Amino acid sequence: MKTDQQPNRLVHTVAKTKTGITILLFAAAVAVADELDLGAMVQPVPMEARFAEPGYFVWCGAPIKGADGKYHLYYSRWPVEKGFAPGWALWSEIAYAVADKPFGPYKHVNVALPARGREFWDGTTTHNPNILQYGGKYYLFYMGNTGDGQSYPMHRNNQRIGVAVADNPAGPWKRFDKPIVDVSPDKKAFDSLCVTNPGATVRPDGGILLIYKAVEYVEGKPMGGKVRYGAALADKPEGPYIKQSGRIFESDDADAVKHWMLAEDPFIWFSKRYGNRYYAVARDVVGKFTGSSGGIALFQSDDGLHWKPAAHPKVIGNRFQWADGSMSNSNVERPALLFDGETPVALFGATDGYKKNGRISSNIQIPLKAQP
Repeated sequence: MKTDQQPNRLVHTVAKTKTGITILLFAAAVAVADELDLGAMVQPVPMEARFAEPGYFVWCGAPIKGADGKYHLYYSRWPVEKGFAPGWALWSEIAYAVADKPFGPYKHVNVALPARGREFWDGTTTHNPNILQYGGKYYLFYMGNTGDGQSYPMHRNNQRIGVAVADNPAGPWKRFDKPIVDVSPDKKAFDSLCVTNPGATVRPDGGILLIYKAVEYVEGKPMGGKVRYGAALADKPEGPYIKQSGRIFESDDADAVKHWMLAEDPFIWFSKRYGNRYYAVARDVVGKFTGSSGGIALFQSDDGLHWKPAAHPKVIGNRFQWADGSMSNSNVERPALLFDGETPVALFGATDGYKKNGRISSNIQIPLKAQP
């Protein structure tokens, strides 16, 4: 992908058109497989398929099977005494755990991306991990911020997107002095206040597609306005990234204007097996796509820039079933898939966020049976 445009600017680029054509031609050259139905693959969750740490809120969860045959999990954590919020924005750190099997038990190993000083853009907080293997290396995408250690709005609005790189899933991780995706200088842009929640995948042409969450700047509102999603493209994981014009995971009716947020936390991937297209799982915030507020929805896209609900959009509702037959007390957020080759074998997600009654957030691993 070649372009004369500067990184992180909202423009209609030639690269976008070329990338779209490349993807569409690639898709047309291969026979389309059956439609993906993740919902039909979901199984009850084994009672032991839950990762928690005493004294910490555990959130997110980015799994990957390493070349060593082990299962590596990157997750966000922060001390329980800091509170779920504002704790995540001020005190979160991305930690690392490992297991011999997809459903654990996972054991904490170290802190992958610790605090490193307020002078850095990601100096006090790391959150929202997303892991990608590319060219023999591991790339850990994440949100970072910095601030005074006290102001929730300051830390929340200082969210930016970065990437760290390592030769081994256990690290050490090389971090960079600048984010790979920053806010837009145009105060009217949908991503003018903060950018966060990265989701990345490798495109058919070898480049990178990055989806990100954004909040718009609104005069007089410290926390800004609507929450929406955008896309950016790069030739390699380190960037530079070129933002693509337009917003994604929208609806065509009044709901797009009515609601503060429609979808959240998309995890994206490209599937050769299921139609040679992109897929995403995301939280259905208001039930627009699945009919279940707080459920997990499946989206699809031919080019990674224009998305629609998949043929089978509902993955799970706002509760999941444990193996003993009981239902969960909370919904699943921050979905992520674990693959064995092209086959998704588990849906990871965080649960029990913002909950009282003594429940502490954790990561669960939902088994997925093979689709016929």
